[in-house]
Amino acid sequence: MRFLFVVQGEGRGHLTQAIALREMLAKDGHEVAAVLVGKSNRRELPSFFLENMQSKVLRFESPNFLPASKNKQTKIWVSIVYNLLKSITYLKSIYFIRKQIKRLNVDIVINFYEMLTGLTYAFFPPKIPYVCIAHQYIFLHPKFRFPKANKVELWMLRSFTRTTCIHASKLFAISVKKMDNVPKNRMVVIPPLLRKDVFEATISDGNYIHGYMLNDTYADEIIRFQEKHPDIFIKFFWDRKGVQEVTVINDRLSFYRLNDKLFVKQMAGCRAYATTAGFESVCEAMYMGKPVLMVPTHIEQACNAFEASLAGAGIVADDFQLDKLLEYIPHYQKETSFRDWVQQTHIIQNAFDSI
Repeated sequence: MRFLFVVQGEGRGHLTQAIALREMLAKDGHEVAAVLVGKSNRRELPSFFLENMQSKVLRFESPNFLPASKNKQTKIWVSIVYNLLKSITYLKSIYFIRKQIKRLNVDIVINFYEMLTGLTYAFFPPKIPYVCIAHQYIFLHPKFRFPKANKVELWMLRSFTRTTCIHASKLFAISVKKMDNVPKNRMVVIPPLLRKDVFEATISDGNYIHGYMLNDTYADEIIRFQEKHPDIFIKFFWDRKGVQEVTVINDRLSFYRLNDKLFVKQMAGCRAYATTAGFESVCEAMYMGKPVLMVPTHIEQACNAFEASLAGAGIVADDFQLDKLLEYIPHYQKETSFRDWVQQTHIIQNAFDSI
Protein backbone atom coordinates (compact mmCIF):
# COMPACT_ATOMS: atom_id res chain seq x y z
CA MET A 1 0.00 0.00 0.00
CA ARG A 2 1.01 3.62 -0.57
CA PHE A 3 0.64 5.94 2.40
CA LEU A 4 0.76 9.70 2.84
CA PHE A 5 1.75 11.03 6.28
CA VAL A 6 0.53 14.40 7.54
CA VAL A 7 2.40 15.36 10.71
CA GLN A 8 1.95 18.14 13.23
CA GLY A 9 5.43 19.63 13.48
CA GLU A 10 5.20 21.10 17.00
CA GLY A 11 7.62 19.39 19.38
CA ARG A 12 9.41 16.09 18.87
CA GLY A 13 6.83 13.39 19.61
CA HIS A 14 4.77 13.26 16.40
CA LEU A 15 7.97 13.35 14.34
CA THR A 16 9.51 10.33 16.08
CA GLN A 17 6.19 8.46 15.96
CA ALA A 18 6.09 9.02 12.20
CA ILE A 19 9.63 7.64 11.88
CA ALA A 20 8.74 4.58 13.97
CA LEU A 21 5.61 3.85 11.93
CA ARG A 22 7.49 4.28 8.64
CA GLU A 23 10.02 1.68 9.82
CA MET A 24 7.19 -0.70 10.69
CA LEU A 25 5.31 -0.20 7.42
CA ALA A 26 8.49 -0.54 5.33
CA LYS A 27 9.25 -3.86 7.04
CA ASP A 28 5.87 -5.13 5.79
CA GLY A 29 6.56 -3.93 2.22
CA HIS A 30 4.51 -0.72 2.28
CA GLU A 31 5.59 2.67 0.93
CA VAL A 32 5.31 6.19 2.35
CA ALA A 33 4.91 8.30 -0.79
CA ALA A 34 5.49 11.64 0.95
CA VAL A 35 5.27 13.42 4.28
CA LEU A 36 3.50 16.74 4.81
CA VAL A 37 4.65 18.57 7.95
CA GLY A 38 3.08 21.61 9.59
CA LYS A 39 5.64 24.33 10.24
CA SER A 40 6.14 27.12 12.75
CA ASN A 41 8.20 30.28 12.44
CA ARG A 42 9.65 29.61 15.89
CA ARG A 43 11.08 26.14 15.21
CA GLU A 44 13.17 24.37 12.63
CA LEU A 45 12.37 20.88 11.40
CA PRO A 46 15.08 18.70 13.00
CA SER A 47 17.57 17.19 10.57
CA PHE A 48 17.09 13.73 12.09
CA PHE A 49 13.52 13.69 10.77
CA LEU A 50 14.58 14.48 7.20
CA GLU A 51 17.32 11.84 7.37
CA ASN A 52 15.12 9.05 8.76
CA MET A 53 11.87 9.46 6.83
CA GLN A 54 13.38 8.42 3.47
CA SER A 55 10.47 10.11 1.69
CA LYS A 56 9.94 13.56 0.21
CA VAL A 57 9.03 16.05 2.96
CA LEU A 58 6.79 19.01 2.10
CA ARG A 59 5.98 21.89 4.49
CA PHE A 60 2.84 23.95 5.03
CA GLU A 61 1.76 26.67 7.49
CA SER A 62 -0.06 25.18 10.46
CA PRO A 63 -1.66 26.44 13.70
CA ASN A 64 0.54 26.15 16.79
CA PHE A 65 0.68 27.27 20.39
CA LEU A 66 2.39 30.55 21.22
CA PRO A 67 4.53 30.83 24.34
CA ALA A 68 4.06 33.58 26.88
CA SER A 69 6.31 36.64 26.88
CA LYS A 70 9.04 34.73 28.74
CA ASN A 71 8.76 31.86 26.25
CA LYS A 72 7.61 29.37 28.88
CA GLN A 73 3.99 28.71 29.76
CA THR A 74 1.64 28.76 26.79
CA LYS A 75 -1.15 31.33 26.63
CA ILE A 76 -4.14 29.49 25.18
CA TRP A 77 -6.30 32.53 24.38
CA VAL A 78 -3.46 34.46 22.79
CA SER A 79 -2.77 31.43 20.60
CA ILE A 80 -6.43 31.21 19.54
CA VAL A 81 -6.57 34.89 18.51
CA TYR A 82 -3.24 34.64 16.70
CA ASN A 83 -4.33 31.59 14.72
CA LEU A 84 -7.73 33.06 13.86
CA LEU A 85 -5.94 36.05 12.32
CA LYS A 86 -4.10 33.62 10.05
CA SER A 87 -7.26 31.89 8.77
CA ILE A 88 -6.57 32.78 5.12
CA THR A 89 -3.10 31.26 5.37
CA TYR A 90 -4.54 28.06 6.85
CA LEU A 91 -7.18 27.86 4.12
CA LYS A 92 -4.33 27.82 1.62
CA SER A 93 -2.73 25.01 3.61
CA ILE A 94 -5.97 23.02 3.51
CA TYR A 95 -6.02 23.41 -0.26
CA PHE A 96 -2.37 22.31 -0.36
CA ILE A 97 -3.08 19.17 1.72
CA ARG A 98 -6.06 18.21 -0.46
CA LYS A 99 -4.04 18.79 -3.63
CA GLN A 100 -1.20 16.55 -2.42
CA ILE A 101 -3.62 13.77 -1.43
CA LYS A 102 -5.04 13.74 -4.95
CA ARG A 103 -1.71 14.20 -6.72
CA LEU A 104 0.22 11.43 -4.96
CA ASN A 105 -2.31 8.69 -5.73
CA VAL A 106 -2.04 7.08 -2.29
CA ASP A 107 -4.23 4.37 -0.79
CA ILE A 108 -4.59 5.90 2.64
CA VAL A 109 -3.63 9.04 4.58
CA ILE A 110 -2.25 8.80 8.11
CA ASN A 111 -2.71 11.93 10.20
CA PHE A 112 -0.42 12.56 13.17
CA TYR A 113 -2.62 15.05 15.04
CA GLU A 114 -2.58 17.82 12.44
CA MET A 115 -5.79 19.86 12.79
CA LEU A 116 -5.77 21.04 9.16
CA THR A 117 -6.08 17.42 8.00
CA GLY A 118 -9.31 17.09 9.96
CA LEU A 119 -10.57 20.38 8.50
CA THR A 120 -9.62 19.24 4.98
CA TYR A 121 -11.82 16.17 5.38
CA ALA A 122 -14.57 18.24 7.04
CA PHE A 123 -14.95 20.87 4.32
CA PHE A 124 -13.32 19.49 1.15
CA PRO A 125 -13.21 15.71 1.71
CA PRO A 126 -10.96 13.78 -0.70
CA LYS A 127 -12.07 10.29 -1.74
CA ILE A 128 -8.99 8.74 -0.14
CA PRO A 129 -9.75 7.48 3.41
CA TYR A 130 -7.64 8.49 6.38
CA VAL A 131 -6.82 7.30 9.89
CA CYS A 132 -5.41 9.23 12.83
CA ILE A 133 -2.69 8.26 15.26
CA ALA A 134 -1.52 10.15 18.36
CA HIS A 135 -1.41 9.91 22.11
CA GLN A 136 -3.96 12.74 22.38
CA TYR A 137 -6.78 10.47 21.15
CA ILE A 138 -6.64 8.66 24.49
CA PHE A 139 -8.12 11.90 25.92
CA LEU A 140 -11.35 10.86 24.16
CA HIS A 141 -11.40 7.47 25.91
CA PRO A 142 -14.29 7.26 28.42
CA LYS A 143 -11.98 5.83 31.12
CA PHE A 144 -9.10 8.29 30.78
CA ARG A 145 -8.28 10.10 34.05
CA PHE A 146 -7.67 13.84 33.77
CA PRO A 147 -5.77 15.99 36.28
CA LYS A 148 -7.48 18.74 38.22
CA ALA A 149 -7.38 21.55 35.71
CA ASN A 150 -9.33 24.41 34.18
CA LYS A 151 -12.52 22.85 32.77
CA VAL A 152 -12.62 25.27 29.85
CA GLU A 153 -9.07 24.35 28.85
CA LEU A 154 -9.88 20.62 29.11
CA TRP A 155 -12.95 21.15 26.92
CA MET A 156 -10.83 23.07 24.40
CA LEU A 157 -8.23 20.30 24.36
CA ARG A 158 -10.81 17.62 23.67
CA SER A 159 -12.51 19.80 21.05
CA PHE A 160 -9.20 20.43 19.28
CA THR A 161 -8.51 16.69 19.34
CA ARG A 162 -11.90 15.90 17.80
CA THR A 163 -11.22 18.48 15.08
CA THR A 164 -8.05 16.65 14.02
CA CYS A 165 -10.01 13.45 13.27
CA ILE A 166 -13.25 14.57 11.61
CA HIS A 167 -14.55 11.71 9.39
CA ALA A 168 -11.48 9.54 10.15
CA SER A 169 -11.97 5.80 9.60
CA LYS A 170 -10.11 4.91 12.79
CA LEU A 171 -8.38 6.56 15.71
CA PHE A 172 -5.23 4.86 16.97
CA ALA A 173 -4.91 6.12 20.54
CA ILE A 174 -1.41 5.68 21.98
CA SER A 175 -1.50 4.90 25.68
CA VAL A 176 1.04 4.29 28.46
CA LYS A 177 -1.06 1.33 29.61
CA LYS A 178 -3.34 -1.24 28.08
CA MET A 179 -6.97 -0.09 27.84
CA ASP A 180 -10.07 -1.42 26.11
CA ASN A 181 -10.78 -0.40 22.53
CA VAL A 182 -13.85 1.79 22.00
CA PRO A 183 -15.52 0.60 18.76
CA LYS A 184 -18.33 3.18 18.91
CA ASN A 185 -15.67 5.92 18.85
CA ARG A 186 -13.64 4.10 16.13
CA MET A 187 -10.85 3.95 18.70
CA VAL A 188 -8.11 1.31 18.87
CA VAL A 189 -5.72 1.59 21.83
CA ILE A 190 -2.09 0.83 20.96
CA PRO A 191 1.25 0.94 22.85
CA PRO A 192 3.73 3.80 22.33
CA LEU A 193 5.46 3.93 18.95
CA LEU A 194 9.14 3.84 19.84
CA ARG A 195 11.85 3.69 17.20
CA LYS A 196 14.32 0.85 16.82
CA ASP A 197 17.11 3.09 18.20
CA VAL A 198 15.33 3.04 21.55
CA PHE A 199 14.94 -0.74 21.57
CA GLU A 200 18.58 -1.23 20.55
CA ALA A 201 20.10 1.28 23.00
CA THR A 202 22.61 0.09 25.61
CA ILE A 203 21.22 1.24 28.97
CA SER A 204 23.52 2.32 31.81
CA ASP A 205 23.40 4.58 34.87
CA GLY A 206 25.54 7.64 34.20
CA ASN A 207 26.38 10.64 36.37
CA TYR A 208 24.47 13.35 34.47
CA ILE A 209 20.94 14.71 34.16
CA HIS A 210 19.55 14.49 30.63
CA GLY A 211 16.84 16.88 29.50
CA TYR A 212 14.67 18.42 26.80
CA MET A 213 12.89 21.77 26.83
CA LEU A 214 10.16 22.68 24.36
CA ASN A 215 10.53 26.41 25.14
CA ASP A 216 14.15 27.44 25.20
CA THR A 217 14.10 30.25 27.79
CA TYR A 218 13.90 27.55 30.45
CA ALA A 219 17.65 27.45 29.78
CA ASP A 220 18.04 30.36 32.22
CA GLU A 221 16.67 28.20 35.03
CA ILE A 222 19.04 25.36 34.17
CA ILE A 223 22.04 27.72 34.12
CA ARG A 224 21.10 29.20 37.52
CA PHE A 225 20.65 25.72 39.01
CA GLN A 226 24.02 24.56 37.74
CA GLU A 227 25.71 27.68 39.15
CA LYS A 228 24.34 26.73 42.59
CA HIS A 229 25.24 23.05 42.10
CA PRO A 230 28.55 23.08 40.18
CA ASP A 231 29.16 19.40 40.93
CA ILE A 232 26.11 18.29 38.84
CA PHE A 233 26.62 17.31 35.19
CA ILE A 234 23.74 18.41 32.91
CA LYS A 235 23.10 17.76 29.20
CA PHE A 236 19.97 19.41 27.80
CA PHE A 237 18.46 19.44 24.32
CA TRP A 238 16.54 22.37 22.86
CA ASP A 239 15.32 23.51 19.44
CA ARG A 240 16.53 27.12 19.55
CA LYS A 241 17.04 28.47 16.06
CA GLY A 242 20.35 29.79 14.81
CA VAL A 243 22.63 28.18 17.40
CA GLN A 244 25.53 25.76 17.04
CA GLU A 245 25.09 22.01 17.40
CA VAL A 246 26.47 22.25 20.94
CA THR A 247 26.40 25.33 23.17
CA VAL A 248 28.87 24.80 26.00
CA ILE A 249 28.14 26.86 29.11
CA ASN A 250 30.92 25.26 31.16
CA ASP A 251 32.60 21.88 31.50
CA ARG A 252 29.52 20.43 33.24
CA LEU A 253 26.62 22.06 31.37
CA SER A 254 25.89 21.96 27.63
CA PHE A 255 22.85 22.55 25.42
CA TYR A 256 22.42 20.48 22.24
CA ARG A 257 20.35 21.05 19.13
CA LEU A 258 17.96 18.20 18.49
CA ASN A 259 19.88 15.19 17.21
CA ASP A 260 17.79 12.13 17.80
CA LYS A 261 20.48 9.47 17.78
CA LEU A 262 22.48 11.48 20.30
CA PHE A 263 19.30 12.19 22.26
CA VAL A 264 18.53 8.46 22.61
CA LYS A 265 22.16 7.66 23.45
CA GLN A 266 22.23 10.25 26.21
CA MET A 267 18.85 9.09 27.49
CA ALA A 268 20.18 5.54 27.73
CA GLY A 269 23.22 6.61 29.75
CA CYS A 270 21.75 9.26 32.05
CA ARG A 271 21.04 9.27 35.76
CA ALA A 272 17.62 10.91 35.35
CA TYR A 273 15.60 12.89 32.80
CA ALA A 274 13.90 16.32 32.97
CA THR A 275 11.46 17.50 30.31
CA THR A 276 8.59 19.80 29.40
CA ALA A 277 6.29 16.74 29.55
CA GLY A 278 6.07 15.77 25.90
CA PHE A 279 4.63 12.27 25.67
CA GLU A 280 7.20 10.54 23.48
CA SER A 281 10.39 11.25 25.40
CA VAL A 282 8.69 10.42 28.72
CA CYS A 283 7.84 7.01 27.24
CA GLU A 284 11.45 6.55 26.17
CA ALA A 285 12.59 7.34 29.70
CA MET A 286 10.04 4.91 31.18
CA TYR A 287 11.15 2.17 28.79
CA MET A 288 14.78 2.68 29.81
CA GLY A 289 13.96 2.88 33.52
CA LYS A 290 14.97 6.53 34.05
CA PRO A 291 13.24 8.68 36.72
CA VAL A 292 11.58 11.74 35.19
CA LEU A 293 10.84 15.32 36.21
CA MET A 294 7.96 16.67 34.08
CA VAL A 295 7.33 20.41 33.67
CA PRO A 296 4.11 20.96 31.66
CA THR A 297 3.87 24.13 29.57
CA HIS A 298 0.18 23.78 28.59
CA ILE A 299 -2.94 21.73 29.36
CA GLU A 300 -2.05 18.87 26.98
CA GLN A 301 1.30 18.36 28.67
CA ALA A 302 -0.37 18.60 32.08
CA CYS A 303 -2.51 15.61 31.06
CA ASN A 304 0.59 13.79 29.81
CA ALA A 305 2.42 14.42 33.07
CA PHE A 306 -0.51 13.35 35.25
CA GLU A 307 -1.00 10.14 33.28
CA ALA A 308 2.72 9.31 33.32
CA SER A 309 3.05 10.04 37.04
CA LEU A 310 0.19 7.61 37.76
CA ALA A 311 2.10 5.03 35.71
CA GLY A 312 5.20 5.52 37.88
CA ALA A 313 7.31 7.65 35.52
CA GLY A 314 8.30 10.27 38.06
CA ILE A 315 7.26 13.63 39.48
CA VAL A 316 5.58 16.81 38.20
CA ALA A 317 6.71 20.40 38.89
CA ASP A 318 5.89 23.95 37.76
CA ASP A 319 9.48 24.60 36.65
CA PHE A 320 12.81 22.81 36.31
CA GLN A 321 13.39 22.11 40.00
CA LEU A 322 16.25 19.70 39.42
CA ASP A 323 16.93 19.50 43.15
CA LYS A 324 13.55 17.77 43.56
CA LEU A 325 14.50 15.33 40.82
CA LEU A 326 17.74 14.52 42.63
CA GLU A 327 15.80 13.95 45.85
CA TYR A 328 13.37 11.66 44.03
CA ILE A 329 15.96 9.40 42.38
CA PRO A 330 16.54 7.12 45.42
CA HIS A 331 12.77 6.51 45.70
CA TYR A 332 12.20 5.68 42.03
CA GLN A 333 11.06 2.15 41.19
CA LYS A 334 11.23 0.80 37.65
CA GLU A 335 7.87 -0.21 36.19
CA THR A 336 8.21 -3.46 34.20
CA SER A 337 4.58 -3.58 33.04
CA PHE A 338 5.16 -0.53 30.82
CA ARG A 339 8.13 -2.17 29.14
CA ASP A 340 6.05 -5.30 28.47
CA TRP A 341 3.23 -3.18 26.99
CA VAL A 342 5.57 -1.29 24.65
CA GLN A 343 7.03 -4.53 23.32
CA GLN A 344 3.62 -5.71 22.10
CA THR A 345 4.21 -4.21 18.66
CA HIS A 346 2.01 -6.88 17.09
CA ILE A 347 -0.97 -4.88 18.38
CA ILE A 348 0.06 -1.96 16.17
CA GLN A 349 0.75 -4.21 13.17
CA ASN A 350 -2.59 -5.99 13.53
CA ALA A 351 -4.38 -2.65 13.84
CA PHE A 352 -2.92 -1.36 10.58
CA ASP A 353 -3.52 -4.67 8.81
CA SER A 354 -7.22 -4.21 9.57
CA ILE A 355 -7.49 -0.78 7.91
